[in-house]
Amino acid sequence: MTKLWTLLLAVVIGGGIATASMAQDGPLRLTITDGVIEPLPFAAPQFQAENPEATQVAADISRLVAQDLAGTGLFREIPSDAFISQVSTFAQPVAYPDWRAINAQALITGAVAVSGDSLTVKFRLYDVFSGTELGGGLQFAGTVPGWRRMGHKVADAVYSRITGEGGYFDSRVVFVSESGPKDNRAKRLAIMDYDGANVQFLTDSAAIVLAPRFSPTGDRVLYTSYESGFPRINVLDVASVGRRQLSTAEGEMAFSPRFSRDGREVVYSLANGGNTDLYRTDLTTGGHTRLTSAPSIETAPSFSPDGSQIVFESDRSGTPQIYIMSANGGEARRVSFGEGRYGTPVWSPRGDLIAFTKQNAGRFHIGVMRTDGSEERLLTASPLDEGPSWSPNGRVIMFTRETLGATGTSSLYSVDVSGRNLKAVAVNGGASDPSWGPLQP
Repeated sequence: MTKLWTLLLAVVIGGGIATASMAQDGPLRLTITDGVIEPLPFAAPQFQAENPEATQVAADISRLVAQDLAGTGLFREIPSDAFISQVSTFAQPVAYPDWRAINAQALITGAVAVSGDSLTVKFRLYDVFSGTELGGGLQFAGTVPGWRRMGHKVADAVYSRITGEGGYFDSRVVFVSESGPKDNRAKRLAIMDYDGANVQFLTDSAAIVLAPRFSPTGDRVLYTSYESGFPRINVLDVASVGRRQLSTAEGEMAFSPRFSRDGREVVYSLANGGNTDLYRTDLTTGGHTRLTSAPSIETAPSFSPDGSQIVFESDRSGTPQIYIMSANGGEARRVSFGEGRYGTPVWSPRGDLIAFTKQNAGRFHIGVMRTDGSEERLLTASPLDEGPSWSPNGRVIMFTRETLGATGTSSLYSVDVSGRNLKAVAVNGGASDPSWGPLQP
């Protein structure tokens, strides 16, 4: 019989447990539920350069892999000065007792080769306690300027093999970049890697832009623009930066858009004659479908992962609350019943949770609840947190945190779905309204 040694890492909200199983004859496994107190220790010696041209990029990639993993709060890197063994070649046999002696539970080794502008990265992941390689090595090919993507891909593969979840490091975020004084702030769309690197601007600062939203495939972005003086919805192609506007009648205001799960339609709020309802528009035919007709404000719609339902914000009960209805409209059911005001609901990619913004007793919170409204948990608290967006695997939420006052600024933060590992996203200047895109192809 296989003997398993199970290390209990945490007991967090509601009795949630995260475990790492170090098997004598089986694979290392980190099973995550609600949180982790003691991260899983890993060793990541610098990747080997297979030719002189690869020396610097090998160092950069190995450092990025370690940063990605440690940044999750689920893993802890063992510093290189604690190593007993040194890795000098990619084919070198692993001296497992030396890595066990420093309590490394996972070992990551790699090698990098450069030929002109081409880059090849290969790596291996080892379960130190069982003395086995997990699933064999993998190899990624790219370009030297794209070395960061190669590092993120390696980190995603390691993360997935240990946790059983999909990764999220090789993904991008579209957001609103802000600059200038608070009473005259310039806002333009920008896109970046999930960790704040490689920022590129998609629009100029001539018009106010709000609420960018990635398409399911990451090739397009929806956003609201005040270029005409009234809110209008634009569809922007990320590669070409070309855009087109969603057609609306004169006097109508369209805002708060989001793609359907197949990317063929857009659901959004349309204000006309003092009433604000939800509509769907087919991006191919231009056909519009009205989804709500209540004498209240309906906004911030978000599709369920299977596309069959829409969660949205409405004040039909007297204060902003969260409701769910069929994606084709019809009767809606309220799911938020706690104290305070609820808004900006977003369905998790896993389908099990809804993230939201909550305002109560002078504080703002990012929270999550089950799709029936049960098990509400508040993950953050500050004078102004708002606008949650899920990572591709549903593990992390990114949001806007604003400091108040005449010199107040907006910044991007992320938090684990357990409420742990709250941290700022490293972006130069002000930033708001993040929308986390899918893993890149």
